[in-house]
Amino acid sequence: MAGPEHTENHGKRSLATRVAGLTETLEAIGTGAYLVDEQGRILAVNSRTERFLGRPTEDLFGHDAHDLLHRDAHGHPLPRTQCRMRQAFHAGRTAQADEDYFVRGDGSLMPISWLITPFDLGDHEHSTLVLFQPRHLREPHSPPQSATALLPELERLALLAATTTQLASTLDVEEALRRLVTLVVPRLADWAIIDLITERDEVWRTVVTEADGEGLVRHEELEGPMPPVPEESPMPLSRALRGVASTLAGPQTYQGPPDSGIAVEQRRLFDATGIHSAAIAPIRSTRAVLGALILGRAKQAGDFGASDLPLIEDIARRAGLALDNARLYQRQRKVAETMQNHLLPQMPRVPGLQMTVRYLPAPDASQVGGDWYDAFSLSDGATALAIGDVVGHDLEAAAGMAQVRNMLRAYAWAMQEPPSQIVERLDEAVLHITDVAMATMVLARIEETHDGQWKLSWTNAGHPPPLLISHDGLADYLTDAHGILLGTGSQKPRTDATVLLPAGSTLLLYTDGLIEEPGHSLDEGLHRLRRHAAALAHRPLTSFTDQLLDRVRPLANDDDVALLALRVPART
Repeated sequence: MAGPEHTENHGKRSLATRVAGLTETLEAIGTGAYLVDEQGRILAVNSRTERFLGRPTEDLFGHDAHDLLHRDAHGHPLPRTQCRMRQAFHAGRTAQADEDYFVRGDGSLMPISWLITPFDLGDHEHSTLVLFQPRHLREPHSPPQSATALLPELERLALLAATTTQLASTLDVEEALRRLVTLVVPRLADWAIIDLITERDEVWRTVVTEADGEGLVRHEELEGPMPPVPEESPMPLSRALRGVASTLAGPQTYQGPPDSGIAVEQRRLFDATGIHSAAIAPIRSTRAVLGALILGRAKQAGDFGASDLPLIEDIARRAGLALDNARLYQRQRKVAETMQNHLLPQMPRVPGLQMTVRYLPAPDASQVGGDWYDAFSLSDGATALAIGDVVGHDLEAAAGMAQVRNMLRAYAWAMQEPPSQIVERLDEAVLHITDVAMATMVLARIEETHDGQWKLSWTNAGHPPPLLISHDGLADYLTDAHGILLGTGSQKPRTDATVLLPAGSTLLLYTDGLIEEPGHSLDEGLHRLRRHAAALAHRPLTSFTDQLLDRVRPLANDDDVALLALRVPART
């Protein structure tokens, strides 16, 4: 369980990690760049900003950018009401200016040009990106901006920064593709087509999207499987799908006799969309060619030129790295989910008892972890119930969990002993014959008495206490028989506790991912669980369990959750 010190350190690490990631993104921008939060405070800067301003990062971070940097032509502080950058910042819009002034660290005045644009950090966090360049750097030796370039230099850099951040902040392939399309349409083109090569080396036209007014329209009738990539074809899309080169194309490119099935599909695309000019770039990762990005202009005036290809190649390259990461993550998640499904057992059928279980993986981990549940019949006719947590959120934790659970089953079946003595045996085994560092658990046995009541006996090894909810909504934690967690080497004897379960009551065993939340005490989580469990006491057990997870599990949860709910019969 996480204490206040752990939470504080975790918060500091998260902030440091986020700032480092933002700084790395800004370093790829070829001019001065910094990010500000929703209050206008500087979040991150690149090294060019430090050099241009003559100020180290520590003198910039956390300061209000306007107050610190903005000046008028005479070097006086610029009133906020007269600051065009500040006005665009509050309006949440993109703006730029060719003549403004920043003050350097030594007090000297620096003429600048700037561009400001909203910048999405992901996870519902918003910031603003500011790009600036000392005006003297553009005179007289810098090559002039190409008249045919897609975007002015500062806008191009802002787009590449947004592409890097937005695509890198998701590990979902569909979401990455959606973000890619919204970045380039209609800014660069009014059509975006994405062809991806699947893991079976098949080509799939995955996205065909058109800008229509202020919205985007997806044309699913143009999506679907594509013919194989020809090995020698000189046609633009075939070359891109082989990772050879970026190319310009138009309807005339595909009017001759087709050399492959892909050429036929490209002619169909141009005919259906009315695209008069297209730029086609490979989508590559460091390991392989993943597909191709096609940007097309149908309603937009002007054709793509050779000077436009470097920007489109940069966007496609960033998309390739993001898609590769997302694919690797989804492949790992699939393997982990399959493993988890095999590790977690099916529940036994016990006449008179209702039981339901749930397992939710950690959202940002490898989708498998050390939380587990179990229920199985004992040799004397009783039923064993267990819930536990092996430290970690990875395959190693899952393997340790399987070891602990299997040893527990063997001891519980072979030794007709109280739960405390079985856990003592398990603790000694964990210490000497497994790689498990630490684990918590509750082991209980439930059996029907001769007069039709249900008796619960349990022991607790450092785990959150079971919760017992009466049919009338009275909820109490079973805090007796609480001992130290497994793996410490302590020889202190463990104890048992016993209670008769009221008719119609519900017993809840759970792991700490259900109640722990960064920045909040454990007592708050326990209180939240008790209150919602009491309010849901009248619900059918499946509904009770699902609603409880939905209401109680913190949004900021970064741990997996296991839950076992049991209900005894009501009075007849």
